[in-house]
Amino acid sequence: MSEGRSCPLAYRYSAEDLCQEPRTVSEDVLYIIGGLYGNPWALDEIEQMALAEERQGHRVKLVFNGDFNWFNASDSLFRAINNRVLDHTVSLGNVDYELANPSAGAGCGCAYPDFVDQGVVERSNRIMERLQGIAVEHPDIQRRLSFLPRYRCLIFGGLKVLVVHGDLDSLAGWGLAHESFTEGNDGKLTEWFLASGADVIASTHTCLPVLWSGLVGEQSRVVVNNGSAGMGNLQSDPRGLITRIGFSSPVTEPVAGIERHGLNVSLLPVCYSLEAWLPEFDRLWPAGSPAAVSYRNRIRNGTSLHADDVIFPSSI
Repeated sequence: MSEGRSCPLAYRYSAEDLCQEPRTVSEDVLYIIGGLYGNPWALDEIEQMALAEERQGHRVKLVFNGDFNWFNASDSLFRAINNRVLDHTVSLGNVDYELANPSAGAGCGCAYPDFVDQGVVERSNRIMERLQGIAVEHPDIQRRLSFLPRYRCLIFGGLKVLVVHGDLDSLAGWGLAHESFTEGNDGKLTEWFLASGADVIASTHTCLPVLWSGLVGEQSRVVVNNGSAGMGNLQSDPRGLITRIGFSSPVTEPVAGIERHGLNVSLLPVCYSLEAWLPEFDRLWPAGSPAAVSYRNRIRNGTSLHADDVIFPSSI
C-alpha cells in the first residue's frame, strides 16, 4: 500500500490486552482531548473550561489521546504545544508516533481507507515531512514522546474507560470512525467490548464525532469519538469538540450527550478564538500549502454534519 494508507506493525495490538493494567483516576471529571492539531488557542480554551468546572467543585483530569501535533510547524509553537500537553496524561496518536519513531513507508501514519481521496493522503504525507523536519531539532521532545503509550485504560468511578487513538486493533484504525457507524459496525463493537472489558471507549483519529450507546453482554456501554479538539466538527461551526465524562452534568451546553446510570458522556464545544488562530495558521500554512488546501475551509466553516448526525443508537 502507498504511504499514508498503510498501518505499521508497531501500531497494532489486541483488544484483550488493552485493559490489563488499568490506572485508577481520583478526579471527578475526565476531559479527553483528541486532535488538538497544534492549535494553542484551543488549548487555552480547554484549560479555561476545566477551571470553570473546578469553580463548580469538579476536579478535572485532562487526558490527551493523540494528534496534539499537526499544524504547529514552527520551532516555538512545536515546543510550546508539546511542553504544555506533556504535563498531563497523554497517549500517542499516529502523528506523534511518527514524530518520535518514524516508520519506513508509513508517511503520515494515518492508515487512510480507500474512501479518502488520494490528494488528501499525499498532502498529509507532506505535512508530516515538514513537521518531522522540525521535530528532529527538538530531540528532548522526541524522547519524551517516544516513552508515551499507545492507549490508556482508566478506572473512573468503578468503570473501565478505555482511551485509544484509533480503534481496538490499531493506533490508526478506522473501526470507530463516523463512516464505520454509518455503515453499521455493531458486530465489531460487541467483539471489542467483550474482549477488552471496557465500559466506555473514547477515540479520535478519524476527525468526525460519534456518540454511541447500547447493551453489550447485558451491560450498558458507550463509544465516543470527539472528532477534533482543534478545528470545526459541525456544519458552519468552527468550534472544536472534546469528550467529557463525569458523574455530574457539564457546566456548559454540550453538542451531544447521554446519561447512563448517573454517568454523563458529552461532546463539549471548544469555543476558541478563530480570529487569533486563523492568521497564525495562514502564516504557517499559506494559500496553496498542503495544510491550507486540506484544512483551511474546515477550520473556518466546519463540516457537513449536524448535531443529530453525531448520535448513533445501537441495534445490538
